[in-house]
Amino acid sequence: MKRRSLDLILAGGGLMVAVILVALGFALFTQYSFSQNYVKEELGAQKITFATADKLTTEETTWKAGSACLVTYAGQLMETGPQAECYAKYYIAKHMDNSAIAAGFPGATYATLGTIRTGLSADITAAKAKGDTTAAADAQKKLDSATSLRTTMQTGETLRGLLLTVYGFSVLGDMAGLASTLLYGLAAIMFALAAAGFVHAFVTPKEKPVFAPAIEPARKPIPA
Repeated sequence: MKRRSLDLILAGGGLMVAVILVALGFALFTQYSFSQNYVKEELGAQKITFATADKLTTEETTWKAGSACLVTYAGQLMETGPQAECYAKYYIAKHMDNSAIAAGFPGATYATLGTIRTGLSADITAAKAKGDTTAAADAQKKLDSATSLRTTMQTGETLRGLLLTVYGFSVLGDMAGLASTLLYGLAAIMFALAAAGFVHAFVTPKEKPVFAPAIEPARKPIPA
């Protein structure tokens, strides 16, 4: 095979690979753009605004290591995935924790409150069976508090779940954007290599073989 033919084949193959990489990069970039626009439109439509800095308590901003994001986004309209994560993990979660403490069930969640309510209902039944109206009234009061808290927890967990799902969707979009950038970079490298291959093909003598056979030096005759 001639060297020029081999160069043209390799350069043409490299060019095809570069085109494919560009196509894949464009496809991923469209997914990235869609996710960013979709997240912004859907979150913006909810009109959720972060509390301004002067309305935030020290407890809210220092509750967990990531709580400082509430200061970063203070007063802003929620429109991005990271904002949704911040609001769900550090604002809603903190207020749900405070509600549980205020209701007398610190650390309670929607799931655990089901068991608590069942136990309180049993306590009421037992107290009534004994004729202990005071104990029954106390248990009923706790049951009402647990029921109200469970409704609050359900609402809070639902909103948290939705916001964190949006955040996850935005992360996938960001990954698609990063992959798109990497593919564009690889495509640029392949285009450069293909161009170099074409240039080399046309500066190489047309009849030059790929591997020129080694020419052995003529042997001197052995004297008799």
